[in-house]
Amino acid sequence: MIAKIGKGENLWGALTYNQQKVDNEKGTVLFTNKIPDLWDRPYSVKFFHHYFEPYLIANNKTEKPVIHISLNPDPEDKVNDKDYREMAQQYMQEMGYGNQPYVVFKHTDIDRTHIHIVTTCVQIDGKKISDRYDHSRSMEACRKLERQYNLKVAGENRNLNQNSIFKPIDYTKGNIKTQLSSILRHIPQTYSIQSIGAYNALLSQFNISCEEVTGELHGKMRKGMVYFATDKNGKKISNPFKSSLFGKHAGVENIQVLIEKSKVKMKNNPSKFILKRTIETALSTSKSEASFKSQLLEQGIATVIRKNDEGRIYGITFIDHNSKSVWNGSQLSKELSANSFNTLWNEVETKPKTNSYNSSNNDISLEKSSEHFFNNNSYEVFDGFFSGLLSSGPHEDQEEQIFESQMKKRQRKRR
Repeated sequence: MIAKIGKGENLWGALTYNQQKVDNEKGTVLFTNKIPDLWDRPYSVKFFHHYFEPYLIANNKTEKPVIHISLNPDPEDKVNDKDYREMAQQYMQEMGYGNQPYVVFKHTDIDRTHIHIVTTCVQIDGKKISDRYDHSRSMEACRKLERQYNLKVAGENRNLNQNSIFKPIDYTKGNIKTQLSSILRHIPQTYSIQSIGAYNALLSQFNISCEEVTGELHGKMRKGMVYFATDKNGKKISNPFKSSLFGKHAGVENIQVLIEKSKVKMKNNPSKFILKRTIETALSTSKSEASFKSQLLEQGIATVIRKNDEGRIYGITFIDHNSKSVWNGSQLSKELSANSFNTLWNEVETKPKTNSYNSSNNDISLEKSSEHFFNNNSYEVFDGFFSGLLSSGPHEDQEEQIFESQMKKRQRKRR
């Protein structure tokens, strides 16, 4: 069994994410601690939040008081609800949260059922429960539960391999080709993308960019793809590497096949509406671009924002590291398009005493997002969340195309 411990500041977002599963009949509330059971009406986010408020109000210094845990048995393990309840209570006791209010949700939206636990690390007196050595304590608690409930033991070697695969490029360590290879041999087989632009947005999470190239070979025009390592600001810092160095999965033909398959796979999937509400919730409860991205990051969603030199947003892409899917904001709704975010955040930025949020900061947050999700084994932990979200259309990159067209026209006029 594998446990993932997430820490953040957005309790409402964590509760909403799980309650939406329940509301859409893709999950159930298995157990509550220090929160009354409801037998005559359904649970709600507002109801749960009410019982956490005294603890959050008492909080003095803890920056990330919300704890979001998932416990994930092996897909071959068959765990009933009674055992899940007991396992959750025992795990929380082992981790020091036994006397805290918490909610246990069971997710059934994928073949492998698993549970999520939402709680707070702030006690009623405002003091924080120590999280020192929580990783080792969590592993020890999981090993106990595996023995007690006859579950499969999580493969430690496999976890170590996952960490080495999904780690951003660090050009200061050298061996750039080896680092690129460890990512590019696996990423195209793992994620669903709907355009080359989406693929590049995904690669930016790992300090990589790609370009399509065309050349003549034996008298025939051929298409190919080359890859570059980048720094944290997206600037190329390596020579180009041919895709053939990393296997056929990184080649342009395979990427085009992946795009077409992804469009079919992600078309009209009902999970789209769950994701849409998750983003809308973060938008309504955040005060800035930075807090918006941070809240989504807590839910396993990274945000790639593209701006021109004047700071105008002309593209926004959401990367769900949980379901391994990538989509543009305009594919979710008009209200989540780049133009909408540009209008919203430009108005905020023009107010007095408000700091601007530049592209450099955006890139830094992207690097942190991939480190957060891939150095904590969430590749295994959340595999399958938000499975296949967006419907695709013929104008999937329309905003970027329009912007690029306008820029080309301006350049011609200058000439």
